[in-house]
Amino acid sequence: MVSTDARGVPRGGATALADLAGRSLARDLVQVVAGAAWVAALGQIAVPLPFTPVPLSLGTFAVLTAGAALGSSRGAAAMGLLLVAGVAGAPVFAGGGHGIGLPTMGYVLGYALAAAIAGRATRRGAARSYVRDLVWLAGASAAVYAVGAPYLAVAAGLGAAEAVAQGVAPFLVGDLLKAAVAAGVLPAARLVVSWGRAGAGEGRPGSRGAS
Repeated sequence: MVSTDARGVPRGGATALADLAGRSLARDLVQVVAGAAWVAALGQIAVPLPFTPVPLSLGTFAVLTAGAALGSSRGAAAMGLLLVAGVAGAPVFAGGGHGIGLPTMGYVLGYALAAAIAGRATRRGAARSYVRDLVWLAGASAAVYAVGAPYLAVAAGLGAAEAVAQGVAPFLVGDLLKAAVAAGVLPAARLVVSWGRAGAGEGRPGSRGAS
């Protein structure tokens, strides 16, 4: 006779489920940390501009690829970890920035929303079409502006037109190009993460159901 616990689950099965849950949690944590590190690393490739406190950087590209590869939940969590590390003093924001008083903090806050949108695109199957990927990722980039530009206006004492001129207009073409490149590499990035999860029986390579 098979021994069961108080819930009627076979004791061996309960142990296996607990082990699987533990491995899944550990894997999620590793992916969240890796996503935050990826954005922090690429964000250091930054070019200051003389007419705005917002630098040109690869941070948005990193956010798009991280969110699309990790999925909405893990992607947003990675951006949350990045935010906490930067506020705590780690030089993880664009160009080595850190702290809470930066006028560009709104863009970092927008990263979580952008990662969630990029991850949602993958979940909805957008990765099967380059054009749909591009539309979703361009929308994710716009989410960064939606938070970053108003924050910049308040922090730097700018009017709406000035905030757009300094915090949006100079970056539109570059961010569209980043979205185009990110859409191109998304299937490969998503596959790498899916392989890791499939190895634990959580999915299969190429699966788009992670969140």
